[in-house]
Amino acid sequence: MQTREFGRLGTVSALTLGGGGIGGVWGATEQAEAVATVRAAIDAGITMLDLAPTYGDDYAAERVAGVALRAMPSADTLITSKIELPEQDGGNLPEKMIRSLHATLDRLGREHLDLFLLHSQLHPPGWRGPTPRTLGWELYQDQVVPTFERLRDEGKIRAWGLTGVGHPQTVIDAMRQQPRPDAVQTVVNALDLSGDMWLLGSSAEPRNDEIRRVAVDAGVSVIAIRAVAAGALTTGIDRPVDDDAPVAVDFAQSERFRALADEFGESPASLAHRYALSVPGVATVVLGVKNRTELAECLAAEARGPLTEAEQKALLDLRPGAADPTRG
Repeated sequence: MQTREFGRLGTVSALTLGGGGIGGVWGATEQAEAVATVRAAIDAGITMLDLAPTYGDDYAAERVAGVALRAMPSADTLITSKIELPEQDGGNLPEKMIRSLHATLDRLGREHLDLFLLHSQLHPPGWRGPTPRTLGWELYQDQVVPTFERLRDEGKIRAWGLTGVGHPQTVIDAMRQQPRPDAVQTVVNALDLSGDMWLLGSSAEPRNDEIRRVAVDAGVSVIAIRAVAAGALTTGIDRPVDDDAPVAVDFAQSERFRALADEFGESPASLAHRYALSVPGVATVVLGVKNRTELAECLAAEARGPLTEAEQKALLDLRPGAADPTRG
């Protein structure tokens, strides 16, 4: 498994095991299989688990990881978890952050978290657009950032970061100011599909590639998410979804991607992961796998190495008018 630079945390494996799959977000899985998937990932050289309290019922992803890590201690495995702080819920944000962190550590059986991410999406001052699950700039700057910094100074976390799919300019502003986040999670996939992660409707436009480039320039480590666009860039969506769900719409519009994968002689999921791994500046790509079979497919994709220039161009040609995200 290739390793890459990861800021103050040293290095990280090119692939990260995400909590969505093992938590049952991306289709049903048994706990025993989810635990076995965590162990198989660590055995294969994956050095980070990307978790959240909201991944699955009753904190499923964190509980699965806790079971796996207690049975097979791995002090070198980096653990990421998250905190959602929707502004409309109100309350004492620092208190919420601290309480959530301690609950996460209890479930994992650890004394500290390697990376603590704000999972709520940011919006700018005076925002009048949609605000579901979002957090305003003032609260972020005045309460969230100081709390992250204090938790790091106290040794309860080693680093902090953002889920960078809120209002694009606000995310960019956050990475350009001091203190800046150590890492940002941003959408990286072949067709630049944000799907149901985009909450702002027509009031703004995603700028995923720009966010990635700004992060690289600012020294913020890039964690690529949604490599298969929630299942749209796979052979078939393997969980029940409504016909008008964003992932179903994206899947219907991705036929040319699947045809291209067939031409290249690999599965759509494999091609999607190889694309994300080939994008400059990406430190690690988060996997949404829920079992060892899906994990093996992703491990094989990483082992095949980066895409050729011809393969990259063929994929980019599927995005008319889009800037080349593999340049600069």
